[in-house]
Amino acid sequence: MHENRETSAAPETDAAAGRSVKDQNRTTGMHAVEESDSGIVPMNPSNKGDAPSSAEVGEGRLGIKENDAPSHTRLTQSGESVSQGLRGVRQRARVNKQERFTALLHHVTITLLRESFHALKRKAAAGVDGVTWTQYQKGLEDRLIDLHSRIHRGAYRAQPSRRVYIPKGDGRQRPLGIAALEDKIVQQAVVTILNEIYEVDFRGYSYGFRPGRDPHQALDALHVGICRKRVNWVLDADIRGFFDNMSHEWTMKFVEHRVADPRILRLIQKWLKAGVSEEGNWSETKVGTPQGAVMTP
Repeated sequence: MHENRETSAAPETDAAAGRSVKDQNRTTGMHAVEESDSGIVPMNPSNKGDAPSSAEVGEGRLGIKENDAPSHTRLTQSGESVSQGLRGVRQRARVNKQERFTALLHHVTITLLRESFHALKRKAAAGVDGVTWTQYQKGLEDRLIDLHSRIHRGAYRAQPSRRVYIPKGDGRQRPLGIAALEDKIVQQAVVTILNEIYEVDFRGYSYGFRPGRDPHQALDALHVGICRKRVNWVLDADIRGFFDNMSHEWTMKFVEHRVADPRILRLIQKWLKAGVSEEGNWSETKVGTPQGAVMTP
């Protein structure tokens, strides 16, 4: 879930107050911009001809605000409004579900890199570069200008992830990959761009790794589905070691269904092939993608 991510959730917006009446008539196929609060119960009518799940019909419970209402201003994961160009990407993705985007890298601007930097967790552990958020902030603008230039010249190089382990409840250890700070920044920028393409395809009851959504909102939706509907059973399914065993080749094939900008594809390949560093020893990654990386979800 979100606890292993390096990005912050979208902040609460003042516009959330007093919108419950209008929000009741909105569909669920949009991402959230509100956080849980008190006193408003969402009731989301289903579209005729569609058979949404109970969680999609009513995503909330007594004591929460609606958690899937659309916003007139699209937000990045840092809470900043997206550029006009990115709004155009979202519109095209919504209108044409088969379109392959051939020109995306120009959306990686210095402004987006700056917003991506500020979206990162300030106290997160450093990667193999040893650079922390606070250290990178010193001389930030010059650093971002240089990073922007390297990205667009093709001179940007991904660094290996630093491998660390955290204990699991069953006694085993979960491997995490901590990226270098500049890799986190660039990954966050690319995630912001890709979200404009993929967010239009998600349903209202989907919560995992989406901007402005969190596990608490998913629990709210489950509470409604279980308590208000005739639920006879609950299925809990998991794919063991999913991130650790993802095929690089198939991952790229699926990305290429929508993304045809070779420069964006090369960036993703660089992150997949960057390898891991454990106790100073580098090892190649032929399969899988680091858990905990901004780009992985």
